[in-house]
Amino acid sequence: MLERANRWFLLLVFVCGLLAGFGLYSLVVPAQHTTEKVVIETAGAPKPIGPYHQAVREGDLVFLSGQIGLDPATGNLSATIEEQTRRVMENQEAVLKEAGLDFSDVVQARIYLTNMSDWSTINGIYGEYFHETYPARATVMVAGLPKDASVEIETIASAH
Repeated sequence: MLERANRWFLLLVFVCGLLAGFGLYSLVVPAQHTTEKVVIETAGAPKPIGPYHQAVREGDLVFLSGQIGLDPATGNLSATIEEQTRRVMENQEAVLKEAGLDFSDVVQARIYLTNMSDWSTINGIYGEYFHETYPARATVMVAGLPKDASVEIETIASAH
């Protein structure tokens, strides 16, 4: 009888050890964070002209594809650098809105322009869309942009 009780006791100790091990494991090893990539599309911005989406959300970050000055209704490129820059920002704003965000949520921006002499015009219009907290930013002169656009802007926003 005593031997049988010892077996049950050892079995109980073994099971408790397993349970404690699993509990400790969950505390020591971080849970795998899995998020699903969510595509964001809106009629308020031009349809993509290539194999990409207007934006993709992964976790708390929303990656907005570069926008050029295409009118979403006509598909035509705006004429002047001022018109192109405003249209780019309006296109970005439409995608942000579809994601439930606005320019205050933008944490990084990249501006691509084909003529550095347009920088002050682009910079001035760009600045009108942000208030108080500006995102981190890079501006790069490039040899060319799709559809012969003069400016393209891409952003990353935080959906915190």
